[in-house]
Amino acid sequence: MHSITAIIPAYNEEKTIGNVISVVKEVDLIDNIIVVSDGSEDKTAEIAKLYHIDVIELKDNVGKGGALKRGLENCNSETLLFLDADLIGLKVEHIVNLITPVINNEVDMTIGLFNNGRFATDLAQKVTPYLSGQRAVKRYVIENISHIDITRYGVEAALTKYVKENNIRTKDICLENLTHMMKEEKFGVFKGFTERIKMYWDVVKTFKILK
Repeated sequence: MHSITAIIPAYNEEKTIGNVISVVKEVDLIDNIIVVSDGSEDKTAEIAKLYHIDVIELKDNVGKGGALKRGLENCNSETLLFLDADLIGLKVEHIVNLITPVINNEVDMTIGLFNNGRFATDLAQKVTPYLSGQRAVKRYVIENISHIDITRYGVEAALTKYVKENNIRTKDICLENLTHMMKEEKFGVFKGFTERIKMYWDVVKTFKILK
């Protein structure tokens, strides 16, 4: 039987984590859900535990790459679904559309791209689609990427670079009416801008590490 685990890295996402988990739980194809609270200082982990899923609490913030690796280490599924914890408007059909091409062996990874969500997030993904955190991927792909834990926010760039260089089959999936909270909304304008710069710097470092 084909096993699928959803891994949701979350850093201070108490406002949205519950809704994301509740939608994932509706998808019959998903066998297991793991939320990795990446050093969260709010109620992210507490809320996630209310849904009776696996919750891993990291004491320190290790970044998205490290959080995903911890999730990977705690499951043995052949297919992995990666979702951001701050999604707004997530529906069952989004998840099914991401997973189906992978479990049908049409491709080894799907990349979900927002469409008709919000102008700012739609535009960001059109400009930098390789930064999308919504993906279904075969386990071997991510296991073959060295240093995935030190990529922090550059983990999606690492995945994209690896599949391109190794001619791995991928497919872009349009995720209609889906968006996410922007960093400026979460942290305020100044801190949000600072976090965004950190994210882009992690991406730049990732490309350097994986050269």
